[in-house]
Amino acid sequence: MGAALQFSPAAAPGGPGPAVCEADRRHVWHPFAQMQEYLALPPVAIASGRGGWLTDTEGRTYLDGNASVWTNVHGHNDPDLNAALVRQLGRVAHSTMLGLTHPVGAELAAELAALTAGGLPRVFFSDNGSTAVEIALKLSFQYWQLTGRPGKTGVIALAGGYHGDTFGTMAVGDSGGFHDRFRTWCFARETFPAPHCREWAGRIHGSDMTASLAALRTLLAARAASTACLIMEPSVQGAAGMQLQPPGFLRAVAELCREHEVHLIVDEVFVAFGRLGSLLVSPEEGVTPDFLCLAKGLTAGYLPLAATLAREDIYAAFLGTYESHRAFYHGHTFTGNPLGAAVALENIRKLRELIGGGVLDGRIAHFGRAVGAAFTGHPHVRALRQRGLTAALDLAPAGGGVFPPGDRVGLQVCLRARDHGLLLRPLGDTLLLVPPLCLTPDELDQLVGRTVRALGDILPA
Repeated sequence: MGAALQFSPAAAPGGPGPAVCEADRRHVWHPFAQMQEYLALPPVAIASGRGGWLTDTEGRTYLDGNASVWTNVHGHNDPDLNAALVRQLGRVAHSTMLGLTHPVGAELAAELAALTAGGLPRVFFSDNGSTAVEIALKLSFQYWQLTGRPGKTGVIALAGGYHGDTFGTMAVGDSGGFHDRFRTWCFARETFPAPHCREWAGRIHGSDMTASLAALRTLLAARAASTACLIMEPSVQGAAGMQLQPPGFLRAVAELCREHEVHLIVDEVFVAFGRLGSLLVSPEEGVTPDFLCLAKGLTAGYLPLAATLAREDIYAAFLGTYESHRAFYHGHTFTGNPLGAAVALENIRKLRELIGGGVLDGRIAHFGRAVGAAFTGHPHVRALRQRGLTAALDLAPAGGGVFPPGDRVGLQVCLRARDHGLLLRPLGDTLLLVPPLCLTPDELDQLVGRTVRALGDILPA
């Protein structure tokens, strides 16, 4: 391709009112943003939402094509979730779980344990995916200390993994530019290569996990005695660009971990709560990990809440007298917040209906067909991956190669999508389509169609 693409003022129509715009420009530091670039673009301020749609302060409406960063489940302003929240507001907004409990938190813990068929009956609440993973890591480290094997301190991670942005989660992550500058302050970890899998429209178009599992066997044979845990995202590594794993991969990893007495931490922060068609991914593969981390869709995108689930025998190792110092000294101010717990319970109830009635499977199948029909063989889509209500389009020049980084092609397409009433976020030059689970077949068609038009505007066939 020729000269670098230029940011177009038409790519983000309208903008918030003067007061909102000025306050944002003067005071807000946005996440994952080069602020000099952000401030050069027309701002969009979201004022309200309904279902899969968001409306800005200028009255323009957009289809939420990334589920408000992968969290929204039943849509914005859902009446059932709103009612659950209001009911709990009439009781208590927050009460600590430090030395106390409350009914809705206890009920949610029981509900989450039931999702694992009792295999993970202990639930430690926190407030986001990073903290859920940090808790699992610390629990694993302390467990081996308490059980007389303090030399088991190492961590193995699946290459390409993203588990959060706190120091512990950066340490076990493998997210390149996100975290490399902080590697000096992170503890060491080993990685093994991810498997390969391409899938869309419910069909696998090539997969291989042989090399990945062989590398893991070699690593465990050499390091198991000094390794506390292995951490991985199952089925789909979201922040790696929706990289897929072949069916059976998680189970094979779990068997190796069990054989070598290494804890398995499964990070389902992204993939759980209907994203791939089931409430949880691990049970679908017949796997009960040692720790399971949940967040994002847990409250259907309403409130920050996370949970780390653990096996009963791990919990039992922490029991003892005060003087034994076996307790897990960790906590968060809003642990098990009642508002979040109430919404999570209603979310799970609604998901059971959506899944049990076959509605979600129907939407996933329709999405897969639409994505496959629109982008298979597209001259500027080098690779396509889709599983559940997730899809990734790797963009490339029609003649091969890659776009110069300064062209910011992925961003250009997402900015242009706003002209077509669609909100997307790119990952470099990969377009990620992650709709709310509530979208109808017609809305899913609109999501794909508007993406096609935006892509065509920036990269004509």
